[in-house]
Amino acid sequence: MNKKRILLIGIPVLLIVLGYAFLGTGTDEEISITAKVTKGVFLNEVIISGEAQSTSLKKIDAPVELRNYRLYDVKIQDLVPEGTVVKKGDYVGKLDPSGINGQIIDAQLSLESAESKYTQEQLDTTLTLKQERTAIKDIQFNIEEDKLELKQSIYESPVTIRQLEIKIERAERDLKENKEDYSIKKRKAIAKMVEVGTEVSKIRTKLDGLLELQKSFTIHSSANGMITYMKNRDGTKRIVGSSISPWDPTIATLPDLTKMESKTYANEVDIRKIKKDLSVTIGFDAFPDVSLAGTVTSVANVGEKKRGSDINLFQVMVKLNETNTNIRPGMTTSNRILIEEEENVLTVPLEAIFSKDSVSYVYTKSGFSITKKEIELGDSNFDAVIVKNGLKENDVVYLSKPEGLEEKSIALLK
Repeated sequence: MNKKRILLIGIPVLLIVLGYAFLGTGTDEEISITAKVTKGVFLNEVIISGEAQSTSLKKIDAPVELRNYRLYDVKIQDLVPEGTVVKKGDYVGKLDPSGINGQIIDAQLSLESAESKYTQEQLDTTLTLKQERTAIKDIQFNIEEDKLELKQSIYESPVTIRQLEIKIERAERDLKENKEDYSIKKRKAIAKMVEVGTEVSKIRTKLDGLLELQKSFTIHSSANGMITYMKNRDGTKRIVGSSISPWDPTIATLPDLTKMESKTYANEVDIRKIKKDLSVTIGFDAFPDVSLAGTVTSVANVGEKKRGSDINLFQVMVKLNETNTNIRPGMTTSNRILIEEEENVLTVPLEAIFSKDSVSYVYTKSGFSITKKEIELGDSNFDAVIVKNGLKENDVVYLSKPEGLEEKSIALLK
């Protein structure tokens, strides 16, 4: 009985001790994260973010006649929200009419003044020419009277007859001069009326143009599409309160969503790898499940500094070879540019690589011990690197430095 009791008590105790011993030996294993050396296809990629935009778009412009009336700085008073889907003829926005309203008031006042002047000139001309015609008729009547008197004076003295003849000649001469003066005054009056009338017509035409332009300050869509705000050269968008000029009158745009591209910028290191016609996989932050194929269409030769940064960035344009109804201009894109694809190569995670004095090494399992081993590296991408020498497939490497092995010597390559 005593032996059985000892066995019944001793066996569980032994199992507990062995369990603690087993767990104790495995603690470091569980804390240390490892990975295996894998063999397969390596994708040398550059990943850069960008912005989706359309390669083809229609512009919605302010009236081109703004410059005709010296309206050089007109503000946007109202604008539909960006992303609004519109049809041809739908309301898009409105320009601030304060500038043109002032010109309309001035033109109306000028027109009233010109019309008043035209009426006054017309009355003066009518009165003047009427007086001239009356004077001519009076002379004609006087001549007829003098001629009658001359006929009746055949028995008068020669001196009296001669005096009547001279009087008639003088009257006829005056009549001729008055008729000539009348003709001149009439032509002058006509010219004056044309001048005043032209001024009235000119002001009326200007006023009509201003009124017509005022109507066009309410902007409507020229086609079906989705409204996107126009960007200024500094990258800011034209919104309510923004100014436009006759030389750059675009208020908004209607992009063609079937012709899209991604506008990206690469740093000085990555730009050396990127070439035209490279394949690209494009993702979208707004739609993580959407992935479209693309192609690099252009690579900038000259860098530029973006606002708030002193780093030179190079513009890279990527054409989307596929379409998706969910994609909209302005969406943030993730562009995975495939630089090179290598097959049957050994790779390890970047986290497994350490360096000291220009020597790259890894911590790898060697039986029940850990070896600090030099390796020769090849190309790398965002999460892995090619191992040319020093490891073989299925070797286990550590992704963090094991404790107590930092001073251990590195086993160099032969």
